[in-house]
Amino acid sequence: MTATTTRMPAADWRDFFALTKPRVMSLVIFTGLCGLLAAPGAVHPVIGFVAVLCIALGAGGAATLNQWWEADLDAGMKRTAGRPIPAGRLARTDARDFGVALSVGSVLLMGLAVNWLAAVILAISIVYYALVYTVWLKPRTPQNIVIGGGAGAFPPMIGWVAVTNDITAMPILLFAIIFMWTPPHFWALALFVQSDYAKVGIPMMPVVKGERSTRRQILIYSLLLLPLALAPWLIGGTGLIYGAAAAVLTVLFVLLSLPVAFRESQADDRMRPEKRLFGYSVLYLFALFAALVADRMAQTQGWIA
Repeated sequence: MTATTTRMPAADWRDFFALTKPRVMSLVIFTGLCGLLAAPGAVHPVIGFVAVLCIALGAGGAATLNQWWEADLDAGMKRTAGRPIPAGRLARTDARDFGVALSVGSVLLMGLAVNWLAAVILAISIVYYALVYTVWLKPRTPQNIVIGGGAGAFPPMIGWVAVTNDITAMPILLFAIIFMWTPPHFWALALFVQSDYAKVGIPMMPVVKGERSTRRQILIYSLLLLPLALAPWLIGGTGLIYGAAAAVLTVLFVLLSLPVAFRESQADDRMRPEKRLFGYSVLYLFALFAALVADRMAQTQGWIA
């Protein structure tokens, strides 16, 4: 990596905000909040707010460090060339310092204001994304998304542990659901931006193993997601509201993965099955975790047994 040596104008606050990947962060914040709200027990609203804030800051710090490290790669891809560092709006060293400050600050605040178990898990999630995934896995193996999926799976676990200060089966299952959701979600995107990854030498699955293999694996992971999504209900950790929602939402996920899996060419139809699956996969996670919270609220209020 080469450090930026040219003099740059002062960065706008919006460039720093863009480094945190706000669209991705919205999903991170939401699943973290849902983990907190669905956990048994109660937490003071201020402590709960601080916990979610720390999850957001930690995710933003990890995303910033990701962009700092990958600035040269981002410059070579159409999808990411407009980001603050490759576009020349922000010095690379400023991004690095900002990312470190967010990461360290979020962990310390979580530990001091909430509990240290949640802080440790937050620290692991940051290191996992910024170092294990970004530096090690992503440039070396087509399994980068499979293994690296753990980075985005931590928020609901952190939210849960912020309330309980304990790790039980339920937060582990919430982690596992997002872990299994990540490959079909991201590979659906990778199928229609694979030329970008190929151009900069990132070994994403469609680039290395080809479209056919990637499409089949999207279906396999979608099928594996079904029992995992139902597991919180099957073990008695949730009620019927979540169980019914998980069944309907995940069956639809599998159905949308079928035309992707058995499609031979991306040349026609402008990748519509892939884009539909990618768009739905985002909605899926929001809806699934919203159902988790609704189920918890219904049980707390005594609406269901």
